Amino acid sequence: MTTSDPMRTFARSVFAPILLVACGSPPEAVCPVGPATAPSAAVAAASSSSTPAFAVPAAPPAPATPDVIIVSVTNPASFARTKESITLTQAELKQVAPSLELKKTLVLDATGAPVLSQILATSAGAEPSELVFQADLSAGETKSFRLRAGERKLPPTSAYQVYGRFVRERHDDFAWENDLVAHRMYGPDLETTKKEPLVSSGIDVWAKRVPRLLVNEWYMTDDYHQDHGDGADFYSVGKTRGCGGDGFWVKDKLSVSRNFTTSRVLANGPIRLVFELDYAPWDAGGTRVGETKRVTLDAGSFFNRFESTFSAKKPLSVAVGIAKHAGATEAVDAATASMRVWEPADHQEGNYGCAVVLPPGSTGTEKQTDDNYLLVTTSKAGEPLRYYVGSTWDRAGHVTSAEAWADTIRKFDARLAAPLKVALAAGPGATPPAAAPAAPTPSAAPAPNAAPAPSHAAPAPTATHAPPAVAAPPAQR
Repeated sequence: MTTSDPMRTFARSVFAPILLVACGSPPEAVCPVGPATAPSAAVAAASSSSTPAFAVPAAPPAPATPDVIIVSVTNPASFARTKESITLTQAELKQVAPSLELKKTLVLDATGAPVLSQILATSAGAEPSELVFQADLSAGETKSFRLRAGERKLPPTSAYQVYGRFVRERHDDFAWENDLVAHRMYGPDLETTKKEPLVSSGIDVWAKRVPRLLVNEWYMTDDYHQDHGDGADFYSVGKTRGCGGDGFWVKDKLSVSRNFTTSRVLANGPIRLVFELDYAPWDAGGTRVGETKRVTLDAGSFFNRFESTFSAKKPLSVAVGIAKHAGATEAVDAATASMRVWEPADHQEGNYGCAVVLPPGSTGTEKQTDDNYLLVTTSKAGEPLRYYVGSTWDRAGHVTSAEAWADTIRKFDARLAAPLKVALAAGPGATPPAAAPAAPTPSAAPAPNAAPAPSHAAPAPTATHAPPAVAAPPAQR
């Protein structure tokens, strides 16, 4: 049977646009060719005839993955904070949402926009157990974030703001950086190299003008003592403590280790770098004591967190030092348990700032040797000694005077004293823990074939905490 012309016209006007709508915009070879009638015109033409209209129903939007945990972050301080790190442990998160898998957890802000985050392990070879992200908060502000199940994808290299590595090709250096600062420490090969051997556990400072990561570039060109617009290494360490190296204070003398023997990276960005260096035992007043340094550096911070774990089973007097250089101005601030230096860089390349800051509530005693300013404190047996080491260069434009450096240190100490308040609450996607079945009483024992009584899960708990300390792992290569 042949289709009449009116029917053919109707079919063309209705079904061809429908096929085009279904096609969207794939290659032309896949889509049928038909009249360029808009879908709305086709529907209008059909509705004006006696034949029932055919319309393409809109596809329903994909259901959003429900939030597993709601994270409320409050700045309790009277000052603003930028790039403040929020650290959530897996144990805390599982108290609220037992089914949560850290490797499949995404962070979103209150509008649903993705937030850069990082999962990391706290010991070598372990599974990730912490989730880190950052936020800017004004004074007294509270912000809400959402944790949601989803596929974590590697961020682009441009998102990485921290980096560190063992540099075999440069006599076993370990170099590290973020968007503001860069440092290095010296490894075993440098002790025996024929050209310029050096035995030192001091900390070097590299001056950065730009936020991008530079360590690999500078080692590749091997020309990092000249400023070509990005910064350079103008700092002189030698056998001093450099900017933040430590040692034992024994009978009014400083006893220091040799170069580190082994290193390992535990986390390498994009937000947080964590690595460890091991030092062979050395004299601590008649006892030989070894050390493992754990260093943590976050994006946007002038300050590294050091945690030194000593093998001694008794308290030790530990001195954290800054090298003495010509023209330096040194000051100790008891209120912030800190020591700072502002000094001219070599070759008239501006000025450096260096600082050592002890945790709030700590005390330190000022000491000096011929080559070092020292802040002496006491370690506790079996516990890591925590302190912070910061640096800056005025030509980077962030901190441009000794007064501004002193103010930066005071603000950093205030941030340590008033950590963010973080509260966790279960979202609609959380699976609460199942309640344990109630034990039957002797007077009301269930019949052998009776159906079990329904059980009710307890409400999901909330947790309020400051960012937790990172536990020290066993030393290993």
